[in-house]
Amino acid sequence: MSLTDTIQSPSIHKSADAAPPPRTRKQVILGMLQFFCLCYGFFIMGWNDGTTGPLLPRIQKVYHANFVIVSLLFVIYCIGVITGSLTNLFVADKLGIGKVLAIASSCQNVAYLLQAFALTFPIYIVCFALAGFGVSFQIAHGCGFVAALKNPTKMGFLHAAYGLGALVSPLISTQFAQLKHWSYHYFISFALSLLNTTLLILIFKLQQQNACLIEAGFDVPDTEKPTNDAGTLDSVKEIMKTKAVHLMAAFVFIYVGVEITIGGWIVTYVLLFRNGGTLSGYVSTGFYGGIALGRVGLLWVNKKVGERRVLLIYAVLAIGLEFVVWFAPSLIADAVAVSLAGFFLGPMYSIAINECGRILPPWILTNSIGWINAFGFTGSALLPFMTGAISQRWGIMSLQPLMIIMMVTMSIFWLLMPKKILGA
Repeated sequence: MSLTDTIQSPSIHKSADAAPPPRTRKQVILGMLQFFCLCYGFFIMGWNDGTTGPLLPRIQKVYHANFVIVSLLFVIYCIGVITGSLTNLFVADKLGIGKVLAIASSCQNVAYLLQAFALTFPIYIVCFALAGFGVSFQIAHGCGFVAALKNPTKMGFLHAAYGLGALVSPLISTQFAQLKHWSYHYFISFALSLLNTTLLILIFKLQQQNACLIEAGFDVPDTEKPTNDAGTLDSVKEIMKTKAVHLMAAFVFIYVGVEITIGGWIVTYVLLFRNGGTLSGYVSTGFYGGIALGRVGLLWVNKKVGERRVLLIYAVLAIGLEFVVWFAPSLIADAVAVSLAGFFLGPMYSIAINECGRILPPWILTNSIGWINAFGFTGSALLPFMTGAISQRWGIMSLQPLMIIMMVTMSIFWLLMPKKILGA
């Protein structure tokens, strides 16, 4: 029997009482490789986001850009993410995870290669859109694939890989920011991303998600709508009318905006407001290091306390730490507080995606995550841009009160999230 026949066979829809057959050693290894490959892709995404902050002062100097102009980097990146996420709604089911991830990673390859040559500012910022376009597909399909495994621990490690990339990247980009050929940092990004493309093609083999899951011996979730479905447009309509999707999108909108704003602007904040000097870039490293550590180190706390409840506790702690950064006139105190804020912010995104897997119907899960990212990741542009625009008028010290307001609003959206499984 061919793999296609296996996918189409009704035998994959096992009864609730049937025990799944044991996985072979080959299937276990393949499953591990699939998960590692997705984690590496998220590492590249973290590397991408962690690069920008330490390079911002150098970008401003090279291109003679003020706060508002340089903030366009975040806006253009966001346009790429939104465009990719919306495109994903219509091509995901047709192309499948294998083809989509290969195309997405290739877009990042082109973007990093062009950025390495430090071309004119318009070309440089357009590359952010191309990178964002590729990132959007990897987020949606990476999260959708792991969510289908119903394993919160793996989701935590997946997003910890993002934090690890964002931790390592500032260590490198901070050094390049001091060099004449500062843009050569992107050659490293290109090499890492090219390896990602190669791994994706070799491991996922340009196949559909269900085919990849079956090949690795996993149970295939019931992604068929229980009633007659007229196709992709009906699926999109169902996503648009699902309240939980939009509440989650609003939550992610603020969460991602806060994360990117702190990671992107904290270097400028400590450089100008705390006289951080050439070591300022390492504060961004501490923040993303906290995110990576929190996504793994707090997994047991999430399980013990309960993910819905513990997220609110993390939010309160992060808000308190932002007050420390705001009022403590010490570079060391600020650096420690920022790192701890990252530690408590870290688990929030993976908790949110896990919650999607619990409350959303499986037949719209991956596309819903795509839409959540499309709307949610506008925060990665709007909040950093707002910060740049406000800083141009009132100074970079406005960063902390803005972040506190956003965190409080984010917590309110989480409280409004439904608890029941929808479409069950």
